[in-house]
Amino acid sequence: MNLLPRLGLLAGLLTASLAASAQQELIYTVDIDPAVSTNEFRVTLALPKLKKDQAVYQFASTAPGTYQVMDMGRFVRKFEAFDKKGKPLESKQLSTNQWQLAQPDKTREIRYTIAETWDTPVKEHRIYRMCGSSLETDHALLNGQTILGYPQGMQTRPLRLKINYPTGWKAGSALTPDGQGYYHAKDYDQMVDSPILLGRLTEATTKLGDAEVALYCYSKTDQIKAEPLLADMQKMLGSAKNFLVELPVKRYAFLYHFEDQSQGAWEHSYSSEYALQEQPLTPEYAQQITDMAAHEFFHIVTPLNIHSEIIEHFNFVQPTGSQHLWLYEGTTEWAAHMMQLRGGLITLDQYLNTLHNKVAYDHLQADTTYSLKKLGLNSFSDEGQQQYGNIYQRGAMTASLLDLRLLELSGGKRGLRDVLLELTKKYGPSKPISEQAFFDDFTQLTYPEIRDFFTRYVENAEPLPLQEYYAKVGIRYDANLPTGRKLASLGTNGYGMQSTGVVFTQVSPTLQACGVAQGDQFVAFNGSTLQPETMRATFAAMQSAKPGDEVELTIRHDGAEKKVRCRTVAREEIKRYNFAVNPQATPAQLALRQAWLKNQ
Repeated sequence: MNLLPRLGLLAGLLTASLAASAQQELIYTVDIDPAVSTNEFRVTLALPKLKKDQAVYQFASTAPGTYQVMDMGRFVRKFEAFDKKGKPLESKQLSTNQWQLAQPDKTREIRYTIAETWDTPVKEHRIYRMCGSSLETDHALLNGQTILGYPQGMQTRPLRLKINYPTGWKAGSALTPDGQGYYHAKDYDQMVDSPILLGRLTEATTKLGDAEVALYCYSKTDQIKAEPLLADMQKMLGSAKNFLVELPVKRYAFLYHFEDQSQGAWEHSYSSEYALQEQPLTPEYAQQITDMAAHEFFHIVTPLNIHSEIIEHFNFVQPTGSQHLWLYEGTTEWAAHMMQLRGGLITLDQYLNTLHNKVAYDHLQADTTYSLKKLGLNSFSDEGQQQYGNIYQRGAMTASLLDLRLLELSGGKRGLRDVLLELTKKYGPSKPISEQAFFDDFTQLTYPEIRDFFTRYVENAEPLPLQEYYAKVGIRYDANLPTGRKLASLGTNGYGMQSTGVVFTQVSPTLQACGVAQGDQFVAFNGSTLQPETMRATFAAMQSAKPGDEVELTIRHDGAEKKVRCRTVAREEIKRYNFAVNPQATPAQLALRQAWLKNQ
């Protein structure tokens, strides 16, 4: 039998099929040339034939995990459309983030320049650095939504991206380019989920079981290198693996950018990205970075493997909040600290101090009547943004109580960690939980009493039963604990941050008698200038004086600076939101504590 004609026919069909498949991709090219511009990226998109309902080109209004308005159309500087022969076609801007293509059926290429977000001034909704884009002479940071858009209706279309950047630069990402330098993504969502750091980088890798962990680092003056930083994180990564039993990813990338200021980190399914202050990598700073990395790394569980359909099919056009933000961020924050405690990286006393700080934030800086469900649903609004920080505080405390309740109901055999691992296996990256039915589904998987827990402490904002729940593991909680000691005091005063500095928002009779008024700026204490980052140390110094001592305050009133001297008064020391091990814990409490402190 002569197979050559048939093989040739099959080969031809296969070639045609592959060509048709490739033609359906959105093919992006991003040109980076710092010698020409350190402010704008030049983007070219090769398109398949568009339909009439694909005539609007969409830039992102937000992105998953940022919980902020981005409106990337604000950064577009030049937008053009062309036919297959390179002839210009008409287009016009419809709204902040949308451009209308006059002849979508003839449009084969779109070109535009888009400014970086770090150094481009905007009037409102400034984008967090770790979620934005940056372009300098020796490096660049690209988040997918900050440079790429898509024709409406093509968000789920596969795409590939080629970045042309200076010779000698290194690229770091969870994605790996092919032999021609293209990054492939199954859809726009995956590309947004895969930031890329380029430039003068150092790199280090390690193995966690079958998973590879890579770390890419840009440090402006080379104070921080990838290998020492990854070595400092190694114990945390080992604790994470033990906590999770088996990592649900095969490759993970940490992207670090160290320069002139810290803004935090942004999680992704297979990577995380950090914009931090460059300074010597002391043990203290390494621990801060490790704490942050522990939180971001745990996002490989939530929301990668446990997320609702709102996250699965993200709306880049209209920001849409999820009521399960407590799960994505609060539970992740709980796990980041818990896995370090169970792994021996921090002591129980250190962990209890973390709990103290979270409860203090909830009571002193947030609205305790604002439920976690409401916070999640309103997270993109200005109102929700005012409460947003509490998702890491009360959100984590709620998860910690859920863990204790599950351990109690199961006799110490099944805590929140175990349920999360079960949910990871039940759902995974491509099967979302139900946004509306998840509380009921979680309850069905665990115990009937858990539904009441969700109703009280997530859907509503009942006060968290901290004393009752932590007593189950022999931990005392006191909202107000008198110590019997006397401390120096200047009375009860309130402070606020303004552009001018720290301002008195409430003034005690003690300070009023010294000549301090509400609205005065607090400039210095005993000659030491007051800065936001030194406020805690300053207040500690104020309390360290003896009752009756005279202290000097420098204030600014109506633009004029003056020094005033005040004599401290005695006040009783009361520890607020105090957690401590109960030395009189019962055998049952001690047994449950042992289960609480280890991975089952």
